[in-house]
Amino acid sequence: MTSEAANALGEQLAIAKSGAAAGGTVSAQVVDVTDTGVNLDYRGALLLDVPCVDSYRNRQAGDWVALRPGAKPVVMWRLGQDPGEVDEETIKSLAKDVALDEQVLRAATWGTAAPSGTGWQTVQTLYLRKNSEGKVELYGQLASQSDTSPDTPPDRAPKPATISPTDYGTWRGGRPDDYASYPTQGDWTGRGNRRGAWFYGSAISDACAGKTVAKMTVRFTRRTGSGVNAKRPLHLYLHDHSSPPSGQLDLDDGPEELLSLSVGATGTATLPASWRSQLASGAAKGLAIYASGSRDYMSVQGGTITITFS
Repeated sequence: MTSEAANALGEQLAIAKSGAAAGGTVSAQVVDVTDTGVNLDYRGALLLDVPCVDSYRNRQAGDWVALRPGAKPVVMWRLGQDPGEVDEETIKSLAKDVALDEQVLRAATWGTAAPSGTGWQTVQTLYLRKNSEGKVELYGQLASQSDTSPDTPPDRAPKPATISPTDYGTWRGGRPDDYASYPTQGDWTGRGNRRGAWFYGSAISDACAGKTVAKMTVRFTRRTGSGVNAKRPLHLYLHDHSSPPSGQLDLDDGPEELLSLSVGATGTATLPASWRSQLASGAAKGLAIYASGSRDYMSVQGGTITITFS
């Protein structure tokens, strides 16, 4: 049994001994969300990848939860306000998007003059066209008007774009590091600091062409078996490479510590406005991580960027 496994077992046994009576629960706080569960802080001990019941949804770092202690602890539910109230606005927003996506008729307006704009087709005194979203618009030309026309609904912002990396890698000593399977920052063995990166070709700037970018976020997962288990920051940079270079990976703007993750955790960081402008224009091409020494050493996967437009 490794020392890490022994420590984890000791923490679990401590919960079983000092927690609630059989069948009861204790309170713990979520440190990070993982692919299969959560990392928990219980009385100063870091419990890794604790499974959760399916009813515990929308998991977030900082949540207080009810933990069923034992040799295999399980998160039973989130403590706090009624989740129905918390989720109501999100559900309404999703329902509106679905309704707008499904509807065929976007707008119906009328007046005495011919309609403005292009793409209209006349059926006697009725005009129709299809907009850029594929929704039908109707316009009725009237001989006389007894009521005002409703306003034309404003155009919706373009739907968000999700851009996945076309490639990724790690560099050490000015060249690609074949011993690192995923982008890595820092130095764990004393052989030199590593820098990792994600590459997107021209996909980011192509997705932003002709649109106004409101927000860019990027999602990462910290891999297990790299560095200490506790939360450590990602030191993020921009780079200007469309694809992995054969020599040194150049780092541009940065570092920004936008996200800290414990081992196994998944998180999302919002990129600064200046960064999203550079990525949207093509001046910057992708994201990188770099750290010095062992303190913030970690290996990271993911790198999917979500772009929201206005």
